[in-house]
Amino acid sequence: MLKEPKIVLVSNRGSYTLKEIDGKIEAVPAISGLVSAVEPVLKEKGGVWVAWGGREAAAPETPGVRLNVPPENPAYLFCEVPLTGDEIRRYYHGFTNGALWPLCHYFLEKCRYSNSEWLAYRQVNFKFALAALAETGPQDIVWVNDYHLALVPGIIRRHKPGLKQAFFWHIPFPHYDLFATLPWARAILRGLLGSDVIGFHLPDYSYNFLHAVNKLLEAPVDYNTFTIRWQGRKIFTPAWPMGIDYEAFQKLACDPKIRKQAEELRRQIGTERIALAVERLDYTKGILERLLAFERFLEEAPEWRGRVSLLQIAVPSRTAVPAYQQLRSQVEEAVGRINGRFSEGNYRPVHYFWRGIPRQELVSYYLAADIMMVTPLRDGLNLVAKEYVASRVDGTGVLILSRFAGAARDLKEAVIINPYDIEGTVVALKAALAMPVSQQKQRLRKLQEQVRRFDVRWWLANFQRALQEREVKEEDAVRRHLRVSSFSTLPSTSFIDA
Repeated sequence: MLKEPKIVLVSNRGSYTLKEIDGKIEAVPAISGLVSAVEPVLKEKGGVWVAWGGREAAAPETPGVRLNVPPENPAYLFCEVPLTGDEIRRYYHGFTNGALWPLCHYFLEKCRYSNSEWLAYRQVNFKFALAALAETGPQDIVWVNDYHLALVPGIIRRHKPGLKQAFFWHIPFPHYDLFATLPWARAILRGLLGSDVIGFHLPDYSYNFLHAVNKLLEAPVDYNTFTIRWQGRKIFTPAWPMGIDYEAFQKLACDPKIRKQAEELRRQIGTERIALAVERLDYTKGILERLLAFERFLEEAPEWRGRVSLLQIAVPSRTAVPAYQQLRSQVEEAVGRINGRFSEGNYRPVHYFWRGIPRQELVSYYLAADIMMVTPLRDGLNLVAKEYVASRVDGTGVLILSRFAGAARDLKEAVIINPYDIEGTVVALKAALAMPVSQQKQRLRKLQEQVRRFDVRWWLANFQRALQEREVKEEDAVRRHLRVSSFSTLPSTSFIDA
């Protein structure tokens, strides 16, 4: 009987953060959308998760820790890729977050193209590839995730040409003209093309990638079937927007303890209405623009002073990067200014928290909020918007959503805004506060159906099918892609991801 191939999952950060305490390694569960989505598969089927453990290695040749996890009921192997302080600085804070992240989010003015950081990126990708190869048998499947590791598939392909590989790019893939500014754009594309399947959240991103491959590598592409001919292989580039565990959020939202926490939160804030915003403290998330819009709203609608508060949760992110340190100062200055202008008695217009929020606590915030403001300047998808929708078990609540978030393509019943338009955001906030309960329920019902149908199980099922296929038939690829993107209004000739 043939042994079922195992999945070797590769990502920059994994399901556990490793800490050394008194000479012993402690594995702390990590919280992220990727962990929530894929760890259940590894727990069920077994496999290997290859990732950096979050700690600093003493030397480049430091061996990584291999742990059977979860510790209380081992189901799969966590394989650490050790990174030195210099590698973290140049690969992670440097190239991935100083070049690729701003480039893919259209912040060209924030891009830093450093040759030494590129060399570190290459070296670290090589380390990840070797770690994955060490865990992979000839029949196994390698699944690489995100922009941190774009070179890994190409390296693996050179060492084991017959190995099945898939890749998922979790952030926007920019227009060709923008991507071409990267001096190493061709190398990034060649690395990705080591995969058999390269998935994106939106058809826009797939088109942009195909366009870049066609222009920069002169490879033949088919925009109708989302396929590329490269070195004798046919590569499929589908659009499969990531979902959430809808049922899990519904269950949490019905938990009496969590509902009590939500009631206590409303009592503490003490206003008639609460608007909520939750995101990493990142310049792509539109936090400053949202605060300016809320300040303008309080100026133009004095009748709402004392009656509505904004609860802003900013999760610490890349705290060693100067641009993020500066952003934190700007956000805290704006919060202080708004509270200084409009606070009165016990009323505080902005409640600001700079910390991470565990899932259960986060659901209590979703339950407490009458309005959810998800207003990034650019976002590959955004799972927070979907989590809020899933958590609103009473059928009420209003989602204000940026048109530049990938999720806006599916969540059409949200109040869609342009986050750069401060006055437009003010109008949207006024409309959300005035929206009748009957209209809220009508909109939310449609939003919940969308989130429920295209949940994380749907997303994983697409990938599992693709990972089991060595050759994707063209007609099947077309049919599957049309089924996935039938709810998108993207013109077939568009290459723009906005």
